[in-house]
Amino acid sequence: MKLSHFLGTFLLLSAVFSCKKSEQLNIDYPAAFVVNGASNNVVVIDLNTDLKTGTLGLDGATFPHHIYLSPDKSQIAVAITSTDLSAGHGGHGTGTAAYQVIILDTKTGEIHHSIALDKLPHNAAYSPDGKELWVGQADAAQSKILVFNTSDFSQKASINVGKGLSETTFSVDGTKVYAANTDDNTIAIIKAADKSILTTLSVGTAPVGAWPAENGKMYADNETSKTVSEIDVATNAITATINLGFKPGYVAYSDHHAELWVSDADNGKVVYFKLVAGKWTKEGEISTGADAHAIAFNADGTKAFVTNQGAGTLSIIKMSDHTKIKDIAVGDMPNGIALNL
Repeated sequence: MKLSHFLGTFLLLSAVFSCKKSEQLNIDYPAAFVVNGASNNVVVIDLNTDLKTGTLGLDGATFPHHIYLSPDKSQIAVAITSTDLSAGHGGHGTGTAAYQVIILDTKTGEIHHSIALDKLPHNAAYSPDGKELWVGQADAAQSKILVFNTSDFSQKASINVGKGLSETTFSVDGTKVYAANTDDNTIAIIKAADKSILTTLSVGTAPVGAWPAENGKMYADNETSKTVSEIDVATNAITATINLGFKPGYVAYSDHHAELWVSDADNGKVVYFKLVAGKWTKEGEISTGADAHAIAFNADGTKAFVTNQGAGTLSIIKMSDHTKIKDIAVGDMPNGIALNL
């Protein structure tokens, strides 16, 4: 064979193999999707067996963060921050890295779409009707929320909020959106229907997110002041402040048990509270792993799932007696989690 023919064949085969898609998965079971911020992938766990069953690549994207499931459960949106956020969320929004949101298919794990962005997105949240995707754009001077149509991922709106935006979240009823302005120490409350800002509340120092709860409240975790601010969805008022004594990583409310769970990023555990005489009172704590972060509950309220960024694990906890069932090694720096049940 002539050298020119050999080189031609080699280049053709190289092109074929370099363009070959990764093997599809068949995720036909209840699954947890865990984002590994430093491994730059998403791990799939079968919730029937609590075993790891697959790993989803992100096409070279770095430092994925939180992950959200679409209402029809067909897609998950992963925010690509290109930034290590494990030490805290404040002070970001001035870089020029390859920011984007990647949309993955929940059945095959394949990349469905990607949205290129100019600024750092901490997360991307679907509206309850699934027609919109709300993406925060952190900026030290003027943060924004971009709203995209999920039919074709065209941008339909831009909303100015505060400085150093972190998480953008919906209330359970879907009527309001909450923007955590970390560098302003405020939460902007937005009317979802017309994208207007209803009010901006001063909370604790360095709020990261206002997390939704089925009791009609939102819970803002304030990293630096080490507090949680309870916001009433109906009145837009702060109705309680919980002093923690540790840096919160995440807040989640269990409607089945009427418990408020807060991850203790300083000490590698979760602390749970109950209302006693109208006041949130610490009931107990559960050791999970170093730099405990996101919390999720399954649909029937029997299990809780906690990502541990420092330990590289996912802890599964039995809700009835607050004991840890097991730890699953998932990867480097796991942070966000979404349950497809």
